Amino acid sequence: MTDGVWVSLFSGGKDSSWALYRALENGYPVERLVTVHPEGDSYMYHVPATRLAALAAESIGIELVEVEPDDFGADDVPDSGAQGDAELEPLEAALREIDAEVGVGGVTAGAVESEYQTSRIEAMAERLEANLFAPLWQEDPRDLADAMLSAGFEIRIIRVAAYGLDESWLGRTLDADALDELEALNEEYGVHILGEGGEFETLVVDGPHMDRRIELAYSTEWDGTRGTIVVEDAWLE
Repeated sequence: MTDGVWVSLFSGGKDSSWALYRALENGYPVERLVTVHPEGDSYMYHVPATRLAALAAESIGIELVEVEPDDFGADDVPDSGAQGDAELEPLEAALREIDAEVGVGGVTAGAVESEYQTSRIEAMAERLEANLFAPLWQEDPRDLADAMLSAGFEIRIIRVAAYGLDESWLGRTLDADALDELEALNEEYGVHILGEGGEFETLVVDGPHMDRRIELAYSTEWDGTRGTIVVEDAWLE
Protein backbone atom coordinates (compact mmCIF):
# COMPACT_ATOMS: atom_id res chain seq x y z
CA MET A 1 0.00 0.00 0.00
CA THR A 2 1.19 3.48 -0.83
CA ASP A 3 2.34 5.42 2.22
CA GLY A 4 0.37 8.46 3.35
CA VAL A 5 -3.06 9.31 4.65
CA TRP A 6 -6.30 8.49 2.89
CA VAL A 7 -8.64 11.17 1.62
CA SER A 8 -12.37 10.62 1.17
CA LEU A 9 -14.18 12.44 -1.63
CA PHE A 10 -17.21 13.40 0.40
CA SER A 11 -20.53 15.12 -0.24
CA GLY A 12 -22.51 13.93 2.78
CA GLY A 13 -24.67 11.79 0.48
CA LYS A 14 -25.13 8.05 0.84
CA ASP A 15 -22.63 6.86 -1.77
CA SER A 16 -19.61 8.88 -0.65
CA SER A 17 -20.55 8.19 2.98
CA TRP A 18 -20.67 4.46 2.30
CA ALA A 19 -17.27 4.56 0.61
CA LEU A 20 -15.88 6.39 3.66
CA TYR A 21 -17.53 3.97 6.09
CA ARG A 22 -16.19 0.93 4.25
CA ALA A 23 -12.71 2.45 4.11
CA LEU A 24 -12.76 3.01 7.88
CA GLU A 25 -14.04 -0.56 8.35
CA ASN A 26 -11.09 -1.80 6.31
CA GLY A 27 -8.62 0.13 8.45
CA TYR A 28 -7.62 2.76 5.90
CA PRO A 29 -6.21 5.83 7.69
CA VAL A 30 -8.73 8.41 6.41
CA GLU A 31 -7.60 11.76 7.80
CA ARG A 32 -9.22 14.22 5.39
CA LEU A 33 -12.62 14.62 3.79
CA VAL A 34 -12.79 16.75 0.64
CA THR A 35 -16.08 18.37 -0.39
CA VAL A 36 -16.51 20.22 -3.66
CA HIS A 37 -19.15 22.96 -3.72
CA PRO A 38 -20.20 23.24 -7.39
CA GLU A 39 -21.91 26.37 -8.65
CA GLY A 40 -25.11 25.31 -10.39
CA ASP A 41 -25.48 21.90 -12.03
CA SER A 42 -22.42 19.69 -12.21
CA TYR A 43 -21.39 16.70 -14.31
CA MET A 44 -18.94 15.51 -11.66
CA TYR A 45 -20.33 16.29 -8.24
CA HIS A 46 -23.31 15.83 -5.95
CA VAL A 47 -24.75 19.36 -5.89
CA PRO A 48 -27.48 20.07 -3.30
CA ALA A 49 -26.80 20.67 0.38
CA THR A 50 -23.05 20.12 0.18
CA ARG A 51 -22.75 22.83 2.86
CA LEU A 52 -24.13 20.25 5.29
CA ALA A 53 -20.94 18.24 4.75
CA ALA A 54 -19.27 20.40 7.40
CA LEU A 55 -21.80 19.21 10.00
CA ALA A 56 -21.35 15.63 8.86
CA ALA A 57 -17.57 15.96 9.09
CA GLU A 58 -17.86 17.35 12.62
CA SER A 59 -20.02 14.38 13.61
CA ILE A 60 -17.62 11.93 11.96
CA GLY A 61 -14.59 13.62 13.53
CA ILE A 62 -12.43 13.92 10.42
CA GLU A 63 -11.02 17.21 9.13
CA LEU A 64 -12.89 18.65 6.15
CA VAL A 65 -11.30 20.46 3.21
CA GLU A 66 -13.81 22.47 1.20
CA VAL A 67 -13.28 23.41 -2.45
CA GLU A 68 -15.26 26.53 -3.34
CA PRO A 69 -17.01 27.54 -6.61
CA ASP A 70 -14.50 30.36 -7.08
CA ASP A 71 -11.84 27.70 -7.50
CA PHE A 72 -13.43 26.53 -10.76
CA GLY A 73 -12.22 27.86 -14.08
CA ALA A 74 -14.92 26.29 -16.24
CA ASP A 75 -17.21 29.14 -17.28
CA ASP A 76 -17.04 28.59 -21.03
CA VAL A 77 -16.13 24.95 -21.52
CA PRO A 78 -17.60 23.51 -24.72
CA ASP A 79 -18.94 20.12 -23.65
CA SER A 80 -19.57 17.83 -20.71
CA GLY A 81 -16.21 16.08 -21.04
CA ALA A 82 -14.33 19.36 -20.92
CA GLN A 83 -16.48 20.54 -18.03
CA GLY A 84 -15.76 17.35 -16.08
CA ASP A 85 -12.04 17.82 -16.65
CA ALA A 86 -12.21 21.48 -15.66
CA GLU A 87 -14.25 20.68 -12.54
CA LEU A 88 -11.67 18.10 -11.51
CA GLU A 89 -8.83 20.63 -11.53
CA PRO A 90 -9.62 22.35 -8.19
CA LEU A 91 -10.22 18.97 -6.55
CA GLU A 92 -6.86 17.71 -7.76
CA ALA A 93 -5.23 20.95 -6.62
CA ALA A 94 -6.71 20.45 -3.14
CA LEU A 95 -5.45 16.88 -3.05
CA ARG A 96 -1.99 18.02 -4.12
CA GLU A 97 -1.96 20.51 -1.24
CA ILE A 98 -2.86 17.69 1.17
CA ASP A 99 -0.21 15.51 -0.46
CA ALA A 100 2.42 18.21 0.09
CA GLU A 101 1.32 18.56 3.71
CA VAL A 102 0.94 14.95 4.87
CA GLY A 103 1.19 12.69 1.81
CA VAL A 104 -1.82 11.11 0.10
CA GLY A 105 -1.73 7.34 0.04
CA GLY A 106 -5.24 6.72 -1.20
CA VAL A 107 -8.58 8.19 -2.21
CA THR A 108 -12.10 6.88 -1.63
CA ALA A 109 -14.90 7.44 -4.14
CA GLY A 110 -18.60 6.58 -4.14
CA ALA A 111 -19.22 5.99 -7.86
CA VAL A 112 -21.52 3.07 -8.66
CA GLU A 113 -21.85 2.89 -12.45
CA SER A 114 -20.65 6.22 -13.82
CA GLU A 115 -17.71 5.66 -16.16
CA TYR A 116 -17.67 9.44 -16.59
CA GLN A 117 -16.83 10.03 -12.93
CA THR A 118 -14.77 6.95 -12.30
CA SER A 119 -12.44 7.26 -15.29
CA ARG A 120 -11.55 10.81 -14.28
CA ILE A 121 -11.05 9.93 -10.61
CA GLU A 122 -8.91 6.90 -11.55
CA ALA A 123 -6.72 9.06 -13.78
CA MET A 124 -6.39 11.65 -11.01
CA ALA A 125 -5.38 8.99 -8.49
CA GLU A 126 -2.76 7.70 -10.92
CA ARG A 127 -1.33 11.20 -11.34
CA LEU A 128 -1.15 11.48 -7.54
CA GLU A 129 0.40 7.99 -7.33
CA ALA A 130 -2.38 7.14 -4.86
CA ASN A 131 -4.55 4.06 -4.44
CA LEU A 132 -8.26 4.28 -5.23
CA PHE A 133 -10.91 2.59 -3.07
CA ALA A 134 -14.33 2.50 -4.78
CA PRO A 135 -16.33 -0.15 -2.89
CA LEU A 136 -19.64 0.60 -4.65
CA TRP A 137 -18.26 0.25 -8.16
CA GLN A 138 -20.45 -2.08 -10.28
CA GLU A 139 -22.12 -3.63 -7.25
CA ASP A 140 -25.84 -4.46 -7.31
CA PRO A 141 -27.74 -1.26 -6.38
CA ARG A 142 -30.37 -2.93 -4.18
CA ASP A 143 -27.72 -4.97 -2.36
CA LEU A 144 -25.76 -1.78 -1.70
CA ALA A 145 -28.82 0.06 -0.41
CA ASP A 146 -29.80 -2.85 1.82
CA ALA A 147 -26.24 -2.98 3.20
CA MET A 148 -26.38 0.74 4.03
CA LEU A 149 -29.64 0.30 5.94
CA SER A 150 -28.37 -2.84 7.70
CA ALA A 151 -25.27 -0.94 8.84
CA GLY A 152 -27.47 1.71 10.44
CA PHE A 153 -27.36 4.52 7.88
CA GLU A 154 -30.26 6.97 8.12
CA ILE A 155 -30.62 8.49 4.67
CA ARG A 156 -32.86 11.40 3.72
CA ILE A 157 -33.85 12.31 0.17
CA ILE A 158 -33.07 15.99 -0.43
CA ARG A 159 -33.72 16.40 -4.16
CA VAL A 160 -35.73 14.56 -6.82
CA ALA A 161 -35.67 14.97 -10.59
CA ALA A 162 -37.27 11.96 -12.29
CA TYR A 163 -40.64 10.86 -13.60
CA GLY A 164 -42.44 8.93 -10.85
CA LEU A 165 -40.81 10.84 -8.00
CA ASP A 166 -43.18 13.51 -6.71
CA GLU A 167 -42.98 16.14 -3.98
CA SER A 168 -43.82 13.57 -1.30
CA TRP A 169 -40.31 12.12 -1.71
CA LEU A 170 -38.63 15.34 -0.55
CA GLY A 171 -37.31 14.82 2.96
CA ARG A 172 -38.38 11.18 2.95
CA THR A 173 -36.25 8.58 4.71
CA LEU A 174 -34.80 6.02 2.34
CA ASP A 175 -36.01 2.84 4.06
CA ALA A 176 -36.97 -0.64 2.86
CA ASP A 177 -40.43 0.52 1.74
CA ALA A 178 -38.91 3.38 -0.26
CA LEU A 179 -36.47 0.95 -1.87
CA ASP A 180 -39.33 -1.34 -2.87
CA GLU A 181 -41.06 1.62 -4.50
CA LEU A 182 -37.84 2.62 -6.26
CA GLU A 183 -37.47 -0.91 -7.61
CA ALA A 184 -40.98 -0.64 -9.08
CA LEU A 185 -40.13 2.78 -10.56
CA ASN A 186 -36.94 1.30 -11.98
CA GLU A 187 -38.95 -1.36 -13.80
CA GLU A 188 -41.58 1.12 -15.00
CA TYR A 189 -39.54 4.23 -15.79
CA GLY A 190 -35.89 3.23 -15.48
CA VAL A 191 -35.31 5.20 -12.26
CA HIS A 192 -31.98 4.06 -10.80
CA ILE A 193 -32.48 2.58 -7.34
CA LEU A 194 -29.52 4.58 -5.98
CA GLY A 195 -30.25 7.69 -8.06
CA GLU A 196 -27.00 7.20 -9.98
CA GLY A 197 -28.39 9.10 -12.95
CA GLY A 198 -29.28 12.14 -10.85
CA GLU A 199 -32.88 10.99 -10.28
CA PHE A 200 -32.52 11.88 -6.61
CA GLU A 201 -29.88 13.08 -4.15
CA THR A 202 -29.47 12.18 -0.50
CA LEU A 203 -27.97 13.23 2.81
CA VAL A 204 -26.83 10.75 5.47
CA VAL A 205 -28.07 12.23 8.74
CA ASP A 206 -26.88 9.38 10.97
CA GLY A 207 -24.77 6.25 10.82
CA PRO A 208 -22.32 4.09 12.75
CA HIS A 209 -19.42 6.32 11.67
CA MET A 210 -21.10 9.43 13.15
CA ASP A 211 -21.13 10.50 16.80
CA ARG A 212 -24.15 12.79 16.54
CA ARG A 213 -27.22 12.88 14.30
CA ILE A 214 -27.83 15.79 11.90
CA GLU A 215 -31.19 17.49 12.51
CA LEU A 216 -32.80 19.58 9.77
CA ALA A 217 -35.40 22.31 9.57
CA TYR A 218 -36.44 22.83 5.97
CA SER A 219 -39.11 23.76 3.48
CA THR A 220 -39.55 22.33 -0.01
CA GLU A 221 -39.45 23.77 -3.51
CA TRP A 222 -41.36 21.96 -6.25
CA ASP A 223 -41.80 23.07 -9.87
CA GLY A 224 -44.12 20.29 -10.98
CA THR A 225 -41.47 17.88 -12.20
CA ARG A 226 -38.52 18.29 -9.85
CA GLY A 227 -37.84 19.70 -6.44
CA THR A 228 -35.44 20.12 -3.54
CA ILE A 229 -35.51 20.71 0.17
CA VAL A 230 -34.45 24.19 1.25
CA VAL A 231 -32.50 23.83 4.48
CA GLU A 232 -33.39 26.68 6.86
CA ASP A 233 -31.41 25.35 9.80
CA ALA A 234 -29.27 22.33 10.57
CA TRP A 235 -27.56 21.22 13.74
CA LEU A 236 -26.04 18.22 15.47
CA GLU A 237 -28.25 16.49 18.00
